[in-house]
Amino acid sequence: MVPLPAMAAAAQDPGAGDTTSQLTGDLAAHDPSLVAGGPGENWYVFSTGDPAVRGGTLQIRTSANGRDWVFAGTIWDAIPAWLTEAVPGVNNLWAPEVYRKRGIYYLYYVASTFGSNRSVIALATNTTLDPANPNYRWVDRGPVVRSVPEDDFNAIDPGIVEDDWGTPWMAFGSYWSGIRMVPLQWPSGLPVPATGEPLRLADRQEPPNAIEAPYVVRHGGWYYLFVSFDTCCRGVESNYRVVVGRSRQVTGPYVDRDGRRLLEGGGTPVVSTVGDRVGPGGQSASGGILAFHYYDAADGGRPRLALQGIYWTADGWPTLSATD
Repeated sequence: MVPLPAMAAAAQDPGAGDTTSQLTGDLAAHDPSLVAGGPGENWYVFSTGDPAVRGGTLQIRTSANGRDWVFAGTIWDAIPAWLTEAVPGVNNLWAPEVYRKRGIYYLYYVASTFGSNRSVIALATNTTLDPANPNYRWVDRGPVVRSVPEDDFNAIDPGIVEDDWGTPWMAFGSYWSGIRMVPLQWPSGLPVPATGEPLRLADRQEPPNAIEAPYVVRHGGWYYLFVSFDTCCRGVESNYRVVVGRSRQVTGPYVDRDGRRLLEGGGTPVVSTVGDRVGPGGQSASGGILAFHYYDAADGGRPRLALQGIYWTADGWPTLSATD
């Protein structure tokens, strides 16, 4: 069982590794996007906004060690006006993804409403994550991908990965036709023009096609596509779970450990409900650590942040336990 190199170093800190039951502080993060800190650096988690908190914009939590977390505000005080026009009824921003490239932090996020595919993945950028830095400012860069009821996909849950040649790709999607992908370009962070229909990566092949929250991790010459199956956002009634498949190409085809294609409903289990940790999903990865939320049955089903180290089996599959 071999951990990622970054995970091996981070595991020297009790705040890293399997921290599901060790985290303290403000853990009310839904759809967490983790930025793991290096030695002497702060950790950050960006998450879905709460309509009752500063206009429902994306929330930020910070930690000095990856274990003890504090609420650090939101990126803005209100949802940009163009998004409230594009998505009538939107009252909070969802499912952020933070990606750093050439000194710029690209923050992708979602405006949508439950049960609708009238959705927008949008982009904001910053040169620092430290609010004490005089250059700290989230700049609205506008839309990245949109979907409307006439489309067969839903533009939510962005996840960014660069391929072996440095080309960025954005996986996204929820329900409808499943997980899709488009190529991006630097430095704009926006899609390559005129690339046609988004590529297809994963599909449950049965209604209601409950698959979302894609996140691609590169390891050992493979691309690993993590997705969340089933239903979130129902407290202790949630049955979210995380599965994975892999491919030699970032664009697929992705297959699970048994050789079943993710486009045909495949997926190798990674994490699911255990005890009071109900409905884990909405995942991201950073520094060899998988971040996800779950619903705490011991606390009325409220969402909580979890961080667990990604380990790799001898045949190259991810697991969250060093003893599996």
